[in-house]
Amino acid sequence: MNRSSLGKILVFALIFGLTVATGFYLYQQRPAGLPGGFASGNGRLEATEVDVATKIAGRLAELGPREGDYVEAGAVVARLDADDLRAQLQAAKAQIQQAQRAVDQSRAGVRKSQSEVSLAGKTLKRSEELVGKGFISRNKLDTDQTGMEGAMAGMAQARGKVGEADAGVAAAMAKAESLRVTLADTALKAPIAGRVLYRLAEPGEVLAAGGKSLTLLDLSDMFMTIYLPTDKAGQVALGSAARIVLDALPGQVIPATVSFVAPKAQFTPREVETRTEREKLMFRIKVKPDAAWLAAHRDLAKGGMPGVAYVRLDANAAWPANLQINGK
Repeated sequence: MNRSSLGKILVFALIFGLTVATGFYLYQQRPAGLPGGFASGNGRLEATEVDVATKIAGRLAELGPREGDYVEAGAVVARLDADDLRAQLQAAKAQIQQAQRAVDQSRAGVRKSQSEVSLAGKTLKRSEELVGKGFISRNKLDTDQTGMEGAMAGMAQARGKVGEADAGVAAAMAKAESLRVTLADTALKAPIAGRVLYRLAEPGEVLAAGGKSLTLLDLSDMFMTIYLPTDKAGQVALGSAARIVLDALPGQVIPATVSFVAPKAQFTPREVETRTEREKLMFRIKVKPDAAWLAAHRDLAKGGMPGVAYVRLDANAAWPANLQINGK
C-alpha cells in the first residue's frame, strides 16, 4: 500500500470517527421525552388586542401615549376638538331657560283663566236668580251662560299650554344631556390596562366615527395556541393544568391552564413545518398563563414569543422534574 492510499484511509477514518462522536453527543443531548399522561405542542405567546376608537367624528386634538407605553384602564389617552360641542351645549342651556320662562307664563295664564271662570260662574248664578224673579230677560242669562262656557274653554286651553311648555323644557334638557354625553365622548379612554402596540393617528388628523387612535395589548389576557392530534386532544379537559416554557426564558416554567378546546378537528395551519404534519387532523388548544404570573412579569412577557406548551392529560400524573414549579 502506497503512502497516498494510506493517507486517504486515515482521513476517511478521522471523518468517520468525528461523525460517530458528533452523533453520540447529539443523542446524549436530545430532549427527554414526555412521560405518559402529558402532551405538548409548539406555539407563540399571543395577547388580546383592543382598539381605542372614537364614537363620534372629529379632529384629534391630543394623543398622549407612544408605542410601548403602558396605560391604565380608564385613563384618558386622547381628546377630540370639542369647541363646537361646547358652544352647542351653551345654546341648549339657554333654550332650557327660555322653555322654563314659557312654563311660568303658561301657569300664569292658567291662574288668570281660573279667575275668569270664577267670575263667569258668579255672574251666571246671579243672572239665574234675577231671571227667576223676572228682573232681567232670558237673553241676559243666555249671554252669561255663553260667557261661562268661554271661560271654561280658555282655562282648558291655558292648561294645555302648560303641558306644551313642560314638554319643551323636557326636550331642551334632553338635548343638553345628549350634548354633555357627546362632549364626554370627545375624551377617549383606555378600555383596558395594557401596552400600546400601535399609534394609529396623530394630532390634527380628522377621524371618522369609529376611527382608531391606538391599539392596546391586554397583557393580562395572554395565551398560546397549540395543536394536538385526536388521540391526545380527546383527553384534554377545560381547566386542565399546563406549563409553558418560552424559548427566550428556558429556565422559567410558567404555570398555565387549558382555556379552550376546539369542538371539532381541523387541518393544522401552514406554519407547521412539515407537509406530513399539516395533513393530519388536529384539535386547536389554547393554554393561558396564570394571571398572577402575568401580573408579576408584565414587562417580561411579550406577544409573539415562541415556546412550548405542555398539557397534563392525566390529573394524577406528576410533572417531570424539569416542568415542576415549587417542587410540584
